[in-house]
Amino acid sequence: MSAVLEVRGVTRRYQLEGSELQVLQPTDLVIEQGEMIAIVGPSGSGKSTLMHIIGLLDKPTAGEVVVDGQDTASFDQNQLSDLRNKRIGFVFQSFNLLAKTSALANVELPMVYAGIPRGERQRRAKAALERVGLGHRLRNTPAQLSGGQQQRVAIARALVNEPQVVLGDEPTGNLDSTSGVEVMTMLQELHAQGITVVLVTHDDRVARHAERVVRIADGRIVSDEAVQDRIFASHELERLMREKKEVAA
Repeated sequence: MSAVLEVRGVTRRYQLEGSELQVLQPTDLVIEQGEMIAIVGPSGSGKSTLMHIIGLLDKPTAGEVVVDGQDTASFDQNQLSDLRNKRIGFVFQSFNLLAKTSALANVELPMVYAGIPRGERQRRAKAALERVGLGHRLRNTPAQLSGGQQQRVAIARALVNEPQVVLGDEPTGNLDSTSGVEVMTMLQELHAQGITVVLVTHDDRVARHAERVVRIADGRIVSDEAVQDRIFASHELERLMREKKEVAA
């Protein structure tokens, strides 16, 4: 395997009311192509800051961020945006969908920024929604969809530019247990198809769906280990469906 994302000696400091706050201590992390990794830590640990830096949403105060072999230190905002749009897909806890816009148009959005013609955008957006089981909901707005369905639209949007990496920031945080298992099933399926999946979570159970867990506390990585008791979401989903049938009977 080869590294698809790498941070080398990365730090992040903020100026706050005249004083300096160091949120991320010098950090090194290598994520290989095709891995499924969870970055785990409590609120305030620095995990979201690290994700924003890995995802090129924020620049480090010091250190290097290498994406697909490219050192991004000298990239301007347009170059970062272009690399991010082509290489990285995002799935957020709050879905980040446009409220009055159809599922199809929401999924098209990254391709609008990429300058892809309208006909091709619609074809690819429809295929992405069909991939996540929402081919019958193309014209529905977020208000007409359940939380789990909204997150599936977000996953389709993350996939539509065929990224190397999908970053999930607490992707099940706003979902009920069944919808959360459905989303984790999809993310594990994407990983099985060769896509690199990086989850950021405070939940150890969510983290156990990954192959590798990186724990962060007080802005430092404190452990980096393979998961020994990995959870397979498809098995969980089968169990939940059985239990629902037994209750209904």
